[in-house]
Amino acid sequence: MADGSTAAEGRRGPKPRLRIGLVNNMPDAALQATERQFRGLLTEAARGRFDIDLRLYALTGVPRGDAARALLDARYESPAVLRRCGADALIVTGSEPRAEDLRQEPYWDELAGLVTWADKHTTSSLWSCLAAHAAVLHLDGIERQRLPAKLSGVYAFERAADGGLLRGLSGSVVRPHSRYNGLLADDLAASGYRLLTRADDAGVDTFMRRDRSLFLFFQGHPEYDPDSLMREYRRDVGRFLRGERGEIPNIPANYFDAATAQSLRVFETHARQSREAGAAAWSDAFMAGFADRAPWRASAAKMVRNWLSLVAEPQAAEVVP
Repeated sequence: MADGSTAAEGRRGPKPRLRIGLVNNMPDAALQATERQFRGLLTEAARGRFDIDLRLYALTGVPRGDAARALLDARYESPAVLRRCGADALIVTGSEPRAEDLRQEPYWDELAGLVTWADKHTTSSLWSCLAAHAAVLHLDGIERQRLPAKLSGVYAFERAADGGLLRGLSGSVVRPHSRYNGLLADDLAASGYRLLTRADDAGVDTFMRRDRSLFLFFQGHPEYDPDSLMREYRRDVGRFLRGERGEIPNIPANYFDAATAQSLRVFETHARQSREAGAAAWSDAFMAGFADRAPWRASAAKMVRNWLSLVAEPQAAEVVP
C-alpha cells in the first residue's frame, strides 16, 4: 500500500475497512451501470464483515464522448492519483474492444503500467473480461484467441480447485459471459496460472496468479444485472437491423425463459429473410416477457467475500488454492 491509511489502520476497528479502487474502463453507455453493479456486489459481499471505501478511477486513454467525460471529470480520478493515494485492492473492468491486438488499443500503455503497479503495491486485484486478457498478455505474453462466434449467455462452470476463493461454494458455479475472445486453459496452466472454474462449452471462467500480489481473473461478469445480457443482445440486434453488422447476434444461451426464446427464434427466421422483415418482427419478440432473475449473484457475492477476506488478512494468501 502506498500510505498508512489503508486497510492496516482500519483493521484496528470493529470491522476491517478496505480501500478498494475501481478502475472503470467500460464504454460510455455502460459506465454508470458498471459502477453501480460493482458497488452493489461489493456491498453484498462485505455486509456485516467489512467496511468498503470505494474509490473511482478511469484510464485517460479510453475514448470518451462529452457526457461521459464530464462524469469522469466530476467523480473519477486518474491512475496517477491512484498511484499516489494507494489502495488495498483493485477491481479493473474491461472495455469494448476496438483492435484485434490489445497492444494497439489507445489505452494499452496506461493499462499495462497499471498491471505492473498493482503487482507491486496492492494485496490483490480483480481483473474482469478484457482487462483479464490484457493483464495476462502483459504479464506472460499469453494471447487471447478469437472465438468462432460471440460467447453470450449464462453457463454452469465446474470447480477445478477447492477451498480458498471457492470456500462456501457447492456444486457448479453459474456465471454470465459476453465476449468474442477467450484464453485457453492449456496456455494459462503452462504459465503457472491456477484454474478455479471451467466448463466444456464456455472454457475458463475464473483463474488466479500469485507473485508479489494475488491476481484474480474473471472472463465472465459476476457483477451483471439480471437484464445486462438482454440489453447487450438488443444493442447488437439494433446494429444488425441498421446494417452496422453483417450477422444476426446469437440469442444468449441458457438465459431467456422459454416463451421469450421462442419469440426470438421467430424473429431470427424473419431477419434471415431480410432486415425489413426482421425489423417488423422485432417489436413483438419480447411480448412474452423477460424472466428478471440473476442466478449467478449468490455465488458471485460469496466469491467476492472470500476475496475481501484475503485482502483483509494477507497471510491467508498462503492457503489460497
